[in-house]
Amino acid sequence: MRLTVFWQRMADHFGEAYADSFARDHVMSQLGGRTVYEALDAGWNAKEVWRAVCAAVEVPADKR
Repeated sequence: MRLTVFWQRMADHFGEAYADSFARDHVMSQLGGRTVYEALDAGWNAKEVWRAVCAAVEVPADKR
């Protein structure tokens, strides 16, 4: 998954303003105790990060 697709999905689910806030502030156990930005900076694949977000906030199956 490209980062542009990842960020579009984040914006579609959370709204543009909250997507950025969530990505900066929400520490997720699914990402090893990292935020979205920290996981991406650490080299995690965008698809893996998206799956972790989906699991953490129960994104509906049709938006995964």
